[in-house]
Amino acid sequence: MPSSVIAFGCRYCAPVRQLITFTLLNHRRPPPLVSTVSANPITSSSSSSLPNPRLCTGNCLLLSMERFWTRGGIDKNKELVEHLQQHGVIRSQKVAEVMESVDRGLFVPDGNPPYVDSPIPIGYNATISAPHMHATCLELLEENLQPGMHALDVGSGTGYLAACFALMVGPQGCTVGVEHIPELVTTSIENIQKSTAAPLLKGGSLSMHVGDGRLGWPEFAPYDAIHVGAAAPEIPQPLIDQLKPGGRMVIPVGNIFQDLKVVEKNLDGSVSVRSETAVRYVPLTSRDSQLRGY
Repeated sequence: MPSSVIAFGCRYCAPVRQLITFTLLNHRRPPPLVSTVSANPITSSSSSSLPNPRLCTGNCLLLSMERFWTRGGIDKNKELVEHLQQHGVIRSQKVAEVMESVDRGLFVPDGNPPYVDSPIPIGYNATISAPHMHATCLELLEENLQPGMHALDVGSGTGYLAACFALMVGPQGCTVGVEHIPELVTTSIENIQKSTAAPLLKGGSLSMHVGDGRLGWPEFAPYDAIHVGAAAPEIPQPLIDQLKPGGRMVIPVGNIFQDLKVVEKNLDGSVSVRSETAVRYVPLTSRDSQLRGY
């Protein structure tokens, strides 16, 4: 029998958490392949025989990673990154270096365990995504986050991923975070000011804005890399328009059944889309709908 995992955590979380059982999905890159795998049921004490977490790279298609790694076992940012490397979640040395440099603890509200691989509530029916999901998206976008490039983070939350993007594209590049909850934008700026990305924020190559991310941020377009942190029923046309030829966007798409889509704009302006893995996010929606709990 195929094993199963539980949809848990997402970029935005509804007031009533919905747990949905999915078949454990396997994928390889490139090209991505999806298939079921057989495994023994996962328990909190079975760390010696864990499946590869890359089988569960969707932001919600996993058990809380507290069931992969002990609850109090990771107390430092560097140790978290090392665990993600050891379990095959992080393969890129550049991604590892950036995630070590940006201390996740600065972007998680006080009173929460910042170095457990699990989404953490940040208020306003939102969460900071699990570290394994940040790592997955950074690796998918790495080639489009080279020094001097432009990056857009839609649904930037507490600012963690935008800070990572900014370090990767550097002071000659441009990183834009867009978040429709003003209080979270204020918090993200405060967080970044305490982090290794602070000089980039001060220098202007990193900026955080209040806005509807579905519309992108035309001022600094076109973008080499776009990340979207909530599921759209279809890919928003303004984001496609703001993607640079040769650029790449990572976005969850779908309603009940969702896929993490990798969108690439070819040099001739045509667009190709592939599915990376199955995921579970809540909708990419308006600020009012989010605050009402959708």
